[in-house]
Amino acid sequence: MGEIDDAIERADREAFTKDPPKTLKGQIGFLLKQFGSAKAVAAEIGGTAESVNRYQRGARKHARADVAAKIDDALRQCWQPLVRKRWQKQAATTGGITVETRARFGYVAPIGTTDDGRFRRLTVHLPPEYARRLFDARDAGAGDRQMSQIIAEGFKDVYFQDGGARAMGLSDVEINNIDYLDLDH
Repeated sequence: MGEIDDAIERADREAFTKDPPKTLKGQIGFLLKQFGSAKAVAAEIGGTAESVNRYQRGARKHARADVAAKIDDALRQCWQPLVRKRWQKQAATTGGITVETRARFGYVAPIGTTDDGRFRRLTVHLPPEYARRLFDARDAGAGDRQMSQIIAEGFKDVYFQDGGARAMGLSDVEINNIDYLDLDH
């Protein structure tokens, strides 16, 4: 995954409203409901159906570290998928997203103005249309280059041009050398 994909994943995890079960027995119980059988859960976590049944009965209180990590991964993939979709829908329709980044921004500007790229640390709230475009691009399998271009267009409109109030001759804003990038809703 790329930097922007990772930022979207972090924002998805932060959108969870309720923590998943903490105990091994609770985690296995949830996974059994999701996958339907001990055999299917065992295939997902790399164990045996008998081990899964022992976890569920409470005969084993702790799993090996590698199995516990796989249980945690499987649990997080299944836990509250509707919450993730709900926050993405809200961001794409009414709320927008806040992008915090430190990156090199370059742009094409009219003659007589500076267009030298330089590192900037920016926190900008982008309107819902950019959130929708970003999520749609990600769902379509776009890479970081295409997604960073969507963010750059949003920064151009909102930050550099202030919604049409300044820098109207500015075009083609680019984000390069992303130091970090974080998304919030």
